[in-house]
Amino acid sequence: MPKVLMYCTRSCPYCLRAEKLLKKKGVKLEIIDVGGKPSLWKEMEQRTGRNTVPQIYIDDYHVGGFDDLSDLDMAGKLDKLLAG
Repeated sequence: MPKVLMYCTRSCPYCLRAEKLLKKKGVKLEIIDVGGKPSLWKEMEQRTGRNTVPQIYIDDYHVGGFDDLSDLDMAGKLDKLLAG
């Protein structure tokens, strides 16, 4: 299974939804909590080009946020990405 990384904050409802969807798929998730941590938030912004959470990576592929993750799932493409 590929490495899945998610930048998030613990108070973000979209982060919680993304985590729930990925765990439902059996994904072992690496979470980087950027809440209240300006240096980590800046790292996320530089890496993703975005300033919202969640930001999700499957291996080196930048999925984007929860809406992007959900769209992949509904299109049947998320399982293929997670299969490696």
